[in-house]
Amino acid sequence: MHDEQGLVRERRALLKNGLVLAGALVVPGAVSATTRLGRPLTARDLKPMTQPPLPRTTVALTSPKVVRPDLLRQAMASLSRHGSRIQHHDRIAIADFAAPSGKPRFHFVDLASGRSTSLLVAHGSGSDPAHTGYLERFSNRFGSNASSEGAFVTDDYYVGKHGRSQRLIGLDPTNDNALDRAIVVHSAWYANKDMIESHGMLGRSQGCFAVGERDLDQVFARLGAGRMIYAAKV
Repeated sequence: MHDEQGLVRERRALLKNGLVLAGALVVPGAVSATTRLGRPLTARDLKPMTQPPLPRTTVALTSPKVVRPDLLRQAMASLSRHGSRIQHHDRIAIADFAAPSGKPRFHFVDLASGRSTSLLVAHGSGSDPAHTGYLERFSNRFGSNASSEGAFVTDDYYVGKHGRSQRLIGLDPTNDNALDRAIVVHSAWYANKDMIESHGMLGRSQGCFAVGERDLDQVFARLGAGRMIYAAKV
């Protein structure tokens, strides 16, 4: 009888130890955690950790009323394609040469917030020989005085015949002569707003991105070096 009672006690002890061991396996670090907290673990202590937020994806959210979606998609694809040659991906500029020169068509887009600013910009005389205010064609040829299409990366600043200017490097076969053709960003009187009041359109450049004299500081501040300008007619 006494042997049977002893056997029962041994089985109970083994069962108790097994449950404790199983609990420690189910909740790793339970013993050490109890020691650290100075009290037994509770359900609050064992709440699952919240998943860290996913990194924010850079998406251009600018209104389609500002930049047409098909043009924006092309610009973003170009930014991705030439990404290794473009140092900064936070802001881009898009020249929408489907719009007439009398409309603000030089769009500066913040890719994180989607906010944008639009300014006037002139196209080349070789792109609009009859001076209708609309760009008819692009060219990458020397002496064409035409605007070129594609992606440009902004380079350094200098002072030339048009005053303060910024060099551009063409990244596509359609504009890879830009640096040697001296296609740059500069200001010009014929790109000022009062040209629209008197002529209904801007004057024409020799292929450069010519902006209003009062807009140049803003353009330089938004571009800086190492950012993309995308020019197209979609």
